[in-house]
Amino acid sequence: MFIVPEHEISGLITAADCVAVVEQVFAAMARGSATNFPVIREAIGHADALYGFKSGFDRENLALGVKAGGFWPQNMARGLPNHQSSIFLFNADTGQLRAVVGGNLLTALRTAAASSVSIKHLARPDARVIGMIGAGHQSTFQLRAALDQRPFEKVLGWNIDLRDLHRLAAIAAEKGLPFEAVDLDRMGAEAEVIITVTSSFAPILQAAQVRPGTHLACMGTDTKGKQEVEAALLARATVFTDEVAQSTSIGEAQHAIRQGLIRADQITEIGAVLNGAHPGRTAADQITLFDGTGVALQDLAVASAVVERAVARGIAIEVTF
Repeated sequence: MFIVPEHEISGLITAADCVAVVEQVFAAMARGSATNFPVIREAIGHADALYGFKSGFDRENLALGVKAGGFWPQNMARGLPNHQSSIFLFNADTGQLRAVVGGNLLTALRTAAASSVSIKHLARPDARVIGMIGAGHQSTFQLRAALDQRPFEKVLGWNIDLRDLHRLAAIAAEKGLPFEAVDLDRMGAEAEVIITVTSSFAPILQAAQVRPGTHLACMGTDTKGKQEVEAALLARATVFTDEVAQSTSIGEAQHAIRQGLIRADQITEIGAVLNGAHPGRTAADQITLFDGTGVALQDLAVASAVVERAVARGIAIEVTF
């Protein structure tokens, strides 16, 4: 069995690598050859933490495993990331434990990769202004990866606490782009791509604030009750997702489904766009929305890639288990 510690991950995989890996995963899901198993995610009644498991199996690359972890909101005060997770990979032929991989950075990278895949394949080619709603830890990964998908010329940011917007401003500065803090009306009026990445349980962005032609990547809703955008926005948009079952149960679509504004069969897995089974965006004034709920197969794929590289470079720790 191999162990790849958290501190080794950054030297083994890049954001661009993760985009390519996640594209392959989404395509395999749409072909029906990769399956995510039902998610377990619960409040544990201690430290205000959410804890759970995501697991799955990809029959194309034989990635089998589970990610365990969750969200500990008091960790920042301890100097630790709020999100904590570990990924366990198993041999698909024997069931033996194959590897244990640090999952914190990989979760951030694969989440950013998912929204970037949606921007790459669904945003208008002429999109030049990107807006970020949310300025927490994950937002920096989201913005950095997204800026590689189009020749953006400006970054707009909104956050409930304006003091945190410095994170987004720093990423924009890395790319030599101007950054402006704006209200949500201006965000919707100017941004051609909007990423939402918050932990909200009430809609932040309203349907009327979004102009035609916008692409939205809604990345923060991954639990029952969470919500970042008004449900009516999904009724205005062509909705895509990583997995329909998760989108309708724990994703942004849960609210629109419950209100009868859309049906599950109106939501398309983005893998169908990658496979050519769905055309994706079909008009310049079409609003497209990607409901990114975060699927286990993303975690397993990026972890498998990391293990292969760690073994090849002699970094992986081998132990008898």
